[in-house]
Amino acid sequence: MSSLFNPVVAAITVRATLGRRRAFLFAIPAVFLIGLTLILRASRPPGAQWPDHLLGDFGFSVLLPLTALIIGTGVLGAEIDDGSAIHLLATPVRRSSVVVTKFAVASVLTMLFAAVPELVAGLLAPNSGKLGFALFVGALAGSVIYSAVFVMASVLTTRAIALGLLYVLIWEGLLANAVGGVRILSIAHYSLGIANAIHPDQNFQAGLTLTTSVILGAIVTVGALILATRRLSAFAIKGEPA
Repeated sequence: MSSLFNPVVAAITVRATLGRRRAFLFAIPAVFLIGLTLILRASRPPGAQWPDHLLGDFGFSVLLPLTALIIGTGVLGAEIDDGSAIHLLATPVRRSSVVVTKFAVASVLTMLFAAVPELVAGLLAPNSGKLGFALFVGALAGSVIYSAVFVMASVLTTRAIALGLLYVLIWEGLLANAVGGVRILSIAHYSLGIANAIHPDQNFQAGLTLTTSVILGAIVTVGALILATRRLSAFAIKGEPA
C-alpha cells in the first residue's frame, strides 16, 4: 500500500483542493443538514417521533453524493482540465499511485465534510445516538465508493461535474427511490444498507442487506479505480515510465 500512496502528491492535492474557491461549496450541504436538524428539534414537541428517514434520504441521496462529486472530480479532474496534470505525469510516479493517492484524499475530505455532519445531525436528534453512529458508518462507506466513482469520472471525461449531477439527481435521487431494481446499482442504497444493519429502521428503506451492500460497494470501488488507472495511463508521455 505504501508504494501506491504518495505523501507528496497527497499534500499537494489537499492544499490545492481546499485552496480553491469551490472549497466553500463543500460545507453548504453539511450546514444545511445540521441547520435543518436543529430546526426540527426545536419545532417538534417532546416525545414526538423523529423522522429518521429524513437524515438517511437527504444525507445519502443529496449531502453525501454532492460533496463527493465536488471533491472527487476536483482532486484530479481540475489538473487534467488546466493541463497541470502533465507536470505530474512527467515525473516517475506510477499512474496507479496517482489514482490511489487522489482517491484517498477525496475519500478523507468527503468523510470530513459529509460523514462527520451526518454523525453530528444524528447525535442532535433526540435519543438517537445509535442512529447517528449508523449514519456515520454508512456515510464513511459511501464516501469511499462515491469518491472512487467520481475520480474515475474525472479521468474519463471533461464533463464529469455535469454527468455526475445527472447521476445524483436522476439515478440516486429519483430512480433509486422509486424503482426497487435500481437499488442494486445505487451507492446511496449501499450506504443505507450498511446504516440499516447497525440501526434497523424501516424508514431508511434501504432495500439491500449488509452483505449485498458491502460486496457490491467493494466491486464498484475496485472496478472504478482500475478503470481510472488504465485510462490515466493513456496520458503517459512518450519515453517516461508509465
